Amino acid sequence: MKETKKILIIKPSSLGDIVHSLPVLNVLYRCFPDSEIHWLVAKGFEGILEGHPMLTKLWVIHKDEWKRITKVRGTIKELRTLFRDLGAEGFDYALDLQGLFRSGIIARAAGAAVRIGFEEAREGSSLFYTHTVKGGKDIHAVERYLKVPASMGCDVAEVRFPFPPIGPKSELMLSFGKDYAVMCPGARKPANRWPAERFGELAAMLPLKTVVVGSKGDRQIAEEVVRTSGGKAMSLAGKTDLRGLIALIRDARFMVTNDTGPMHIAAALGVPVFALFGPANPLRTGPYGAGHTIIRKEMQCSPCYKRICKAPICMDMIETKEVAETVKGFLRRQRLL
Repeated sequence: MKETKKILIIKPSSLGDIVHSLPVLNVLYRCFPDSEIHWLVAKGFEGILEGHPMLTKLWVIHKDEWKRITKVRGTIKELRTLFRDLGAEGFDYALDLQGLFRSGIIARAAGAAVRIGFEEAREGSSLFYTHTVKGGKDIHAVERYLKVPASMGCDVAEVRFPFPPIGPKSELMLSFGKDYAVMCPGARKPANRWPAERFGELAAMLPLKTVVVGSKGDRQIAEEVVRTSGGKAMSLAGKTDLRGLIALIRDARFMVTNDTGPMHIAAALGVPVFALFGPANPLRTGPYGAGHTIIRKEMQCSPCYKRICKAPICMDMIETKEVAETVKGFLRRQRLL
């Protein structure tokens, strides 16, 4: 094992999952110090890995376009080139942390003698592996992913999230000073969203300014937060790249968020997180590590893992006042209130 030369990590998306996989990179880098480590990532998420000192090469794929009929010709061309170039690298190991049919195919195309993935991987992807690892379901994603390098003989006791160099903050970010909170009112699954107006009401109750973050698709939600905050919040949703988002979150006092990618960035950076959960399971995808607070209601139907819910009472029952008191308790303990 210690003579391993080249390792390919296959984890294209999503943002939170890539953050959860960073400890795998850290473990492999320290376990096989003389090896090359490559990472295959989807376009749009490369900013969190570009220039990483632990990576020899970053492979960026346009997987979102692979689903479009109008892009089929370009997709076939990209796949041919990708498979050819991966095969020419001479990988010793391909680690499929995604566990889908396309990631299994990529692992096989890489030509690695050893291809490791999860026993319970979906869409038949396990057919492309030479070795499988039982990840389990009722386990946090970070610990699940670490089972892969553990199967290679690596010590996974130390969990670290190595981000690449972030760089300086913009002048706008510097103007926030040190006393600001970050809110993330969006979520990829609509059912996971706490009402935007309640984020705004919460911002109005807090003794420090609030910066709202999110993707371009979250701009309307973010503006609703600003509108209902009484002038206490401002939106940067869709206005930062991933490096800028990381820099902004890194220096925040805390974050209030739904279950979404920026939440995992905050937890990985050690920023205290107040996470609002309903349909999702915090045991699997909650903020990893100590010092974070899960706010949720015990419901018979939760967690249901639904993407869309016609009556998301598990989120609606979380009251603004309850969240505000929880956050203020933290601020008092930190002597910030």
